[in-house]
Amino acid sequence: MTLQLTMQSSELSSEELRILQEMRLRCAKNILLSTTLAGSGHPGGSLSSLDMLLVTYGCIRHNPADPAMEERDRMIMSIGHISPGVYSTLAEYGYFTEEDFLTGFRRTGSGFPGHVERIVPGVEWDTGNLGQGLSTAVGIAQGLKIQNRPNKVVTFMGDGEQQKGQVVEAIRFANKYDLHNLIAVVDRNHLQICGSTEEVMPQSIRSLYSTNGWDVKYLEDGHDCNTYYQAFSEAYAKTSGKPTVIIARTTMGKGISFMENLAKYHGSPLGRDLLADAMQELGVEDEFDKWNELRTQPVGTKTIQQFSPANLQVSGGKPILYKAGTMTDNRSAYGNALQSLAEANNREDNMVVAGISCDLEGSVKMQGFHKHSPTAYIETGIQEHHAATMAGGMASVGLVPFFSTFGSFAVSEVYNQNRLNDFNHASVKVVATHVGLDVGEDGPTHQCIDYLGLFRNYFRSSVFMPADPNQTDRIIRYVATEPGNIFVGMGRSKLPVILKEDGTEYFDENYQFQAGKGDWFREGSEATIITYGAVVPAVMEAWEILHKEGRSVAVLNMASLCPIDKESVLKAANCGVILTVEDHHIETGLGAMIGTLLAETGKGVTFQRCGVYKYGGSGKPADLYASQGLDSISIAEKVKEMLA
Repeated sequence: MTLQLTMQSSELSSEELRILQEMRLRCAKNILLSTTLAGSGHPGGSLSSLDMLLVTYGCIRHNPADPAMEERDRMIMSIGHISPGVYSTLAEYGYFTEEDFLTGFRRTGSGFPGHVERIVPGVEWDTGNLGQGLSTAVGIAQGLKIQNRPNKVVTFMGDGEQQKGQVVEAIRFANKYDLHNLIAVVDRNHLQICGSTEEVMPQSIRSLYSTNGWDVKYLEDGHDCNTYYQAFSEAYAKTSGKPTVIIARTTMGKGISFMENLAKYHGSPLGRDLLADAMQELGVEDEFDKWNELRTQPVGTKTIQQFSPANLQVSGGKPILYKAGTMTDNRSAYGNALQSLAEANNREDNMVVAGISCDLEGSVKMQGFHKHSPTAYIETGIQEHHAATMAGGMASVGLVPFFSTFGSFAVSEVYNQNRLNDFNHASVKVVATHVGLDVGEDGPTHQCIDYLGLFRNYFRSSVFMPADPNQTDRIIRYVATEPGNIFVGMGRSKLPVILKEDGTEYFDENYQFQAGKGDWFREGSEATIITYGAVVPAVMEAWEILHKEGRSVAVLNMASLCPIDKESVLKAANCGVILTVEDHHIETGLGAMIGTLLAETGKGVTFQRCGVYKYGGSGKPADLYASQGLDSISIAEKVKEMLA
């Protein structure tokens, strides 16, 4: 059934209310059936949100026959655990059949996971970790506003979820940027897993939003479809002003007398006997045995949405060549490239590339981008968790967001936020300008030495570490034109331009970056030093020392770490010993990757690693490198020891 409510009316008609009541009955039945059939799930919150879900889908622009319709409004289910309520609602509106849902719910390989995911038609975003949905919705709303598009964004949230700090970050941001196209709905049933929200962690949710500038609508009865419709339609009609939150008092387990207001049903299904009692109370047939038998058949996969990389219409602009003898930091090269991308792509009526900073505009060199594209430059303040998630939301509407801050904030602090972007096939470009011991005097808390180890845990993300300003320029242009989540890291110090043996720029005007391709800075037959990033100058100095002593040593630059150039590693294994040198935790970085690759391919080669084996101190980068054997003399000595 497809219900389209008349948004111009002041209230719902008796016929619309009748249809909604029939839809609710079927959905309540399917919520209880699905969770009991699966033996797990979240029926209580699904029932408390159900009336609002049904009305909302009746109001917004969407098309079950074309879930990716450009004109559609976006629904983000931050309370992803109420998937039984969402799936039953989507089935009512024709996205798939109740058979698809009931036979597949929570089964391996089916299209109906326990928490909502984008493989389900009608679902916009994988959620599950509470507290991130509002940031995603804010990112989508901000992206649509930058693009001057009329689509609305709605996010459903729980009341316990409001305890998360990231929610407050998103609330403040939405107020600052006047996101009138955003509507948040809070299911205020006053219960969470361990009991009442007042006992677990008391807070005034209405004050949380009102003091941060939102338009707050409180409903005494979130199950009154007409009252909710009136509040929602008023918020939906906005064309300016502040974002709206509808906080609606609801009842956990609404409609089943023995489930109502009991926290246990937040995440516990009914047993077989209680399910029969619930079906009797609803006045519907108990179909458990029928569906339980059907669930013995292989799972259906016809409803699963497939995702292909977005077709990004982005120009890489004209590369900048830093001449031999130039000394500059990679972050300045990044800032110049980003400004160049803005000049090549961003117009007042069509913004393509966005820049996101966390109170570090000067440090991450976004000043030029900001000046050229002020509407696409986003200052989030010191709110990295929100910024990372928001970037994913912006990417989902076709923008190319560059999220930049220091490595310890862009990677370590927001690990889970980057993880959800990875789940969601987002195309966020995380560019960290301060990584490794090269951060120097700021000390070990700011010396991010785990970037590669952490990003390697994702299945859909790439990691690139440029060796000099020229390679930085080409990598930034490459990532802007390629889909997918990509991390680009760099240190703080100024670096020399890498040269060929004839003294010309290695990354010259003909160079184009290729993912999964290493760079042979020098060829050799006795040993290969495999390296990347800020320690490349020390490695090149070590090569000079060894070369003068008559040693034939190769230098392989591995700017593309994920994916890695396996072919070049195996080539190195066939021509002498291998030493990896990196400004990274020695156990989880490039050395660990090379060691695994050599072992798996059966290469019996002398192999050692140089990396960060203890937390650094506060001092000049050169001194910190020397303290961990990452200076040129130590590297050269290590190679000679291996050759001996």
